[in-house]
Amino acid sequence: MKKRIITIERQYGSGGSVIGKLVSEKLNIQCYNRQILEMTAQKCGLSMESLENAEENVPTSFLYSLLLASNASKSFEDNLPLSDKVFIMESDIIRNLAKQEESFVLVGRCGNYILEDEGCFRVFIYGNKEERIKRAVEKYGVDEKKAESFLRKADKRRETFYNSNSGRSWQDKEQYELCLNSSELGDELCADIIVDVFKKVNGIE
Repeated sequence: MKKRIITIERQYGSGGSVIGKLVSEKLNIQCYNRQILEMTAQKCGLSMESLENAEENVPTSFLYSLLLASNASKSFEDNLPLSDKVFIMESDIIRNLAKQEESFVLVGRCGNYILEDEGCFRVFIYGNKEERIKRAVEKYGVDEKKAESFLRKADKRRETFYNSNSGRSWQDKEQYELCLNSSELGDELCADIIVDVFKKVNGIE
């Protein structure tokens, strides 16, 4: 099966979003990142901030079991925590995009899991802690004194969101075609490598 959709999972501060955008420009295809959140917000009538908070607050299986037990009179859908509802809505939007568009780049949101039957070219972007802290401070305005803790918590939220929704390990290299260190390679070279390998895999000149 041709791998027509590029999915990118990334550590915080590794530049995965920037690299995804560069890849989309080089291939002249769309890049979806926060746009998925925007579409979901429009669909459910909630603010993007509320949805982002829901994504970051995935309940543990124990708390989820308690929730179900305490709301036995409600339907299964009513019992679902907001984080699960958000994931379901985002998944529907992503699958619909896969039906409508020939090829695109998807950053985050368990893309490689949601679209594994669509033929994904799966990428994981990581980086050295020092370089990620530098990017977080200089590009994202994170307080330098709190940057290391912020990175650790951000990565943990992403890992928990991915692992809880996919049943897999976010950093398991076996589920990716490419794992690239953006600190060593730089954003531009990472994008070039992704584009080059993607073209070779799909027989694109």
